[in-house]
Amino acid sequence: MTDSTAPQTPTLATLHAWHAGLAQAMLNVGEPTFCERLADALASLVPIESILLGLECKGLPPRPLYQRGIPTEYREALIERYYARGYMLDPFCLALENGLAEGFYHLSEIAPDDFFNSEYYRTYYLKCGSVEDAHFIVDLGGQRKVSLCVYQGRSGACFSSAELDLLRAAEPLVRELLRQFDERGGLARSLDGRSPEPLHSPMPAAFNQQIRAAFMNFGSDRLTEREREIAHLLLRGHSAKSSAKVLEISPETVRMHRKNLYTKLEIGSQAELFALFIDWLTS
Repeated sequence: MTDSTAPQTPTLATLHAWHAGLAQAMLNVGEPTFCERLADALASLVPIESILLGLECKGLPPRPLYQRGIPTEYREALIERYYARGYMLDPFCLALENGLAEGFYHLSEIAPDDFFNSEYYRTYYLKCGSVEDAHFIVDLGGQRKVSLCVYQGRSGACFSSAELDLLRAAEPLVRELLRQFDERGGLARSLDGRSPEPLHSPMPAAFNQQIRAAFMNFGSDRLTEREREIAHLLLRGHSAKSSAKVLEISPETVRMHRKNLYTKLEIGSQAELFALFIDWLTS
């Protein structure tokens, strides 16, 4: 989803603004204003339309900490609906639960091969005014990670290769600042009233199993186990070819099972499959 713009050297004005923004983030690292100052610094380095900071704890659903730039009409879908149920299909959430290391990642590096044609992408990206995102993943210890997500797309623009290179180069500084934010109590204060679990205690390792159970119970009264596995992969954005590779069967067999599960569920498209799954999660 990114263009092929060759890497560019930041202008002196850009570097000045970035360093000035970093200085303000450092000065405020223990204060409630830290997230805003860090967002200012990143936006001075690269044009960023929206930012969402979330806490990812092993064994628990993700929790929001801070957002900026998300239009009011999209906030319910991106924040409330996502954190209530949409995360179960999110490539970054699933990758983190499966052990994604800290670093900087663009969506295209994490998502399954057909994700950009999936109903999840249409619902939680395109319909919410976004075409792509990228994440700074920071390991805080205690089975906790912070995900700082930068969104792009309401203007129709994507991150260029040069802009992604700049964000990737900033990752060590962003990582250290977010660790300091946690160590100085800023993260705990951001979760005030929403975090009954001690932030530094080991988290249960059952969330991944809960996600799999949700998928495997979906349609259990009508679908075979193999059909439910394929529904799971299709919902996540895998193509028939990618699903076949995961399950070690042929793409033709995947297509046959897909046709059968559509027939049994009385649907005719991935959009209808997605709607059924989301409705089932909330029922």
